[in-house]
Amino acid sequence: MELKTIATPHVPVRYFECGTGRPLLFLHGAGGLTAEDPFLNALAAKHRVLAPLLPGYGDSQECAQLRDMLDITLHTLDVVDALGLDDPLLVGHSMGGMIAAEMAALDNHRFSRLALIAPAGLWLDDHPIPDIFSLVPYEYPPLLFHDVESGAKLMTAGTAFDNPEWLKGFLIANARQLGMAGKILFPIPERGLAQRLYRVRARTLLVWGDGDRLIPPAYAQAFKKAIAGAELVSIPEAGHMAIWEKTSAVVTALERLD
Repeated sequence: MELKTIATPHVPVRYFECGTGRPLLFLHGAGGLTAEDPFLNALAAKHRVLAPLLPGYGDSQECAQLRDMLDITLHTLDVVDALGLDDPLLVGHSMGGMIAAEMAALDNHRFSRLALIAPAGLWLDDHPIPDIFSLVPYEYPPLLFHDVESGAKLMTAGTAFDNPEWLKGFLIANARQLGMAGKILFPIPERGLAQRLYRVRARTLLVWGDGDRLIPPAYAQAFKKAIAGAELVSIPEAGHMAIWEKTSAVVTALERLD
């Protein structure tokens, strides 16, 4: 796994690259991305994986020019251009799925295959999405994981939520990251995507953990209804972070687009 930098019109972009094969562009969720991410490494077994960090994530530079959903969507399309990618498999998880869906709707001749893993971007009054901006660290695992105890260990790398060093690092990183994520997720993760999904022409796969408590499976049905021909794969005994809890099952599901 290599961490590289490319230039885009507004800001240098840091991105992870690993593996060989047909290119796959992965857009991360609000929790960010690291070189140790098991999902990226699993994808690299069959794909050349490119995973850009949004400004403000990891060691990447912040960017005040990215103000809203349109700015962030166009920025990520600039990243595709800068990477020289021709029709990559476009994969997004959670917030990254929201961005990927916007890209596929806005530039609907560029991508032929789209995978949305528990994407944000819609709002159902009967199924409100929890406010991630109001949570303290120990409140995340019950929302993100089917197996809460194991999920807590994954989040903290085996330490405890009250470990001072871990907590300090988490709070600093989370403040930077959520500052960026808040531009499209706060106060609710809805920026009109529902009115644009009809434009998506890519063959679309939806992947959802059947125990997702953050963005519940009712949203899977809403996305499926809105995107013509979309296919839905439900992952048993998995939460919002199915990409960590059931990595192999999610990777296998994505093979439907190969």
